Amino acid sequence: MPTQFPFLCLIQGFDHLEFYVGNAQQAAHYYSQMFGFTLTAYCGLESGDRKAASYVLEQGHIRFVLSTGLSPEHPISRSVQKHGDAIAVIALTVEEVPQAYRIATERGAVGAIPPTTVEDAHGVFRYAAIRLYGDVLLKFIERRQYFGPFAPGFVPHVVKPLQSMGLMTIDHVVGNVEVGEMDHWVEFLAQTLGFQLLAHFDETTISTQYSALQSKVMQDSQGLIKLPINEPAAGQRKSQIQEYLDYHQGPGIQHVALSTSGIIESVTRLKSAGVKFLTVPSSYYETLDQRVGPIDEPIEKLADLGILADRNAEGYLLQIFTQPVQDRPTLFFEVIERHGSQGFGEGNFKALFEAIEREQAKRGNL
Repeated sequence: MPTQFPFLCLIQGFDHLEFYVGNAQQAAHYYSQMFGFTLTAYCGLESGDRKAASYVLEQGHIRFVLSTGLSPEHPISRSVQKHGDAIAVIALTVEEVPQAYRIATERGAVGAIPPTTVEDAHGVFRYAAIRLYGDVLLKFIERRQYFGPFAPGFVPHVVKPLQSMGLMTIDHVVGNVEVGEMDHWVEFLAQTLGFQLLAHFDETTISTQYSALQSKVMQDSQGLIKLPINEPAAGQRKSQIQEYLDYHQGPGIQHVALSTSGIIESVTRLKSAGVKFLTVPSSYYETLDQRVGPIDEPIEKLADLGILADRNAEGYLLQIFTQPVQDRPTLFFEVIERHGSQGFGEGNFKALFEAIEREQAKRGNL
């Protein structure tokens, strides 16, 4: 168990995830039309920013920020050259930014952005950031005295999608790190932010005949923020985690789980919009009722859409995973609907792993 220290600043939830991308305007259109996000705010040349452009996208309580550098020397541009389009910032809403930053850095976190206060006609906005695995930043946001469009420098810019996909919240954000580094980052989250170990899966739980991984799930004291961390485990061939590390050029965010209260409708709409998902053999559903027990959704509909189901002592969950959302086999998304279960679909690990390996084989990377 990691040595855990209480974090004396209230974490209120995910504020946003910031993507560094090669073309934010086109990426905003992709996430709007394919995933049903509403464009709500913009920052760029027209609003006075001469160095970068950012688009804010929202759906339910989910907020994405898509940013691109306007010169090759900009840090965002250098990040995209190294990692491709990727999530570079996990931003958490906190009660007080200076306190959160001070506690984290005093406990060993490396500061990336010191506490910064920006004011405009809409109020006072504060932020700071520390370094997480790879080049990912963990950002603290304080917006209790700010009432403008996202942050100072942004202007309203509303473009609605053709339809919402019914996505509600960020359920969890999964990171991949190198062999031997998982426990380091588990201890880091426990010591600097007071996170607790929620679950641990080793190579006996997540493996096939070819490859394996280990994973530990960390969460904040209120259970609002869940950050699983994966590392490769020894196998006959290259694991999905090592493939990610190779193409991402180091550690980073592998996937984001987005919750819904109606996964059948959400996945139906996403597929209609063109989102591609991993598939599992039809045999997976032949004994699903025996493995999972009674569920509210018709199994034939789950089979038609490729949705997986799993149950633990708390209840059951339904989940499905997209294929990578860019040419590098790196970032992808999960759609999840929980019916009591706060697990991560342990009963589906083998089926999921095999589905990913089939895609790896197509890419010549297994």
